[in-house]
Amino acid sequence: MTQPVSPPRGSADKVPSVGEPSVWRGMFARADVRTLSLLGVLAVLVLIGGITKPDEFLDTRNLQLVLTQASVIGVVTVGMTFVITSGGIDLSVGAIVALASVWATTVATQEYGFAGILFTAVIVGVGCGLVNGLLIAYGAMVPFIATLAMLASARGLALQITDGSTQVVTVTSVLDLGERDAYVLGIPPLVLVFAVVTIIGWLVLNRTTFGRRTVAVGGNAEAARLAGIDVRRQRLYLYLLSGLCCGIAAFLLIILSGSGQNTNGNLYELDAIAAAIIGGTLLSGGRGTITGSVLGVLIFTTITNIFALNNLQSDVQQIAKGAIIVAAVLVQRRTASTT
Repeated sequence: MTQPVSPPRGSADKVPSVGEPSVWRGMFARADVRTLSLLGVLAVLVLIGGITKPDEFLDTRNLQLVLTQASVIGVVTVGMTFVITSGGIDLSVGAIVALASVWATTVATQEYGFAGILFTAVIVGVGCGLVNGLLIAYGAMVPFIATLAMLASARGLALQITDGSTQVVTVTSVLDLGERDAYVLGIPPLVLVFAVVTIIGWLVLNRTTFGRRTVAVGGNAEAARLAGIDVRRQRLYLYLLSGLCCGIAAFLLIILSGSGQNTNGNLYELDAIAAAIIGGTLLSGGRGTITGSVLGVLIFTTITNIFALNNLQSDVQQIAKGAIIVAAVLVQRRTASTT
């Protein structure tokens, strides 16, 4: 009896390499459609703002304010994008921002000046990310549970440190960064920091081995492990990265508000997740886009600004955000099915 001949290894059922032109064309086509869709939504919002409050919305100071406010949550969203791309989730980012901001603005910390505040904010963020990463990667805890526990713990510790009061920053060199004299070519320093974090995040996710490993772990963790990737270590690094972004965001928030409060970062986790999702990052992991996440942040910040200028209630604002999230997901599904 003639034995069936197996096809040469890697021929018949070969998965197309990401280097093949057809694959790259498909990926870029989907990315372009998503990006153009988000840019369209943002353009419509700018048009609405310009029509309803032309003098106020299109004022240079207001546009600078929108970008400045987007910078804080934007930095958090960059870290969240990496975590979600890997198939994880981080519900503690808002609480970490609060804890880092109050720890960095205590009287004892402020005695060390600008460097002391910046170092404390960053190290607290990284420390919280380390705890999350160890619990998830090496403690085999579900990300939802581990980061939920961190959310509660960090909020509680922030409240204990402040005793419910606002800690006012007295370090002049920190406060000066929020003044118009510190603007570079009309661009606030916070926006420049956000731009740098965004560029670095894009390069890391799209142009480095670390980024490819992140996508691989999110797509299929077991396959990534068999391919030689240390999945646990990769997940640890990702939560460290998320914590680092939270620490940077906390410092930016200190500059913006001139204080540290235990209520800082309220609902940042939801805004960051929503911005990443409508930007095109898959909640199930395996695909992430820094560009889309940044556009998602700008969309939400613009909505908030338009509602504030028109004195509309916050509940209507939340409904509008929810509708945009649903519409964005439906557009993504439609795009995925037609490309």
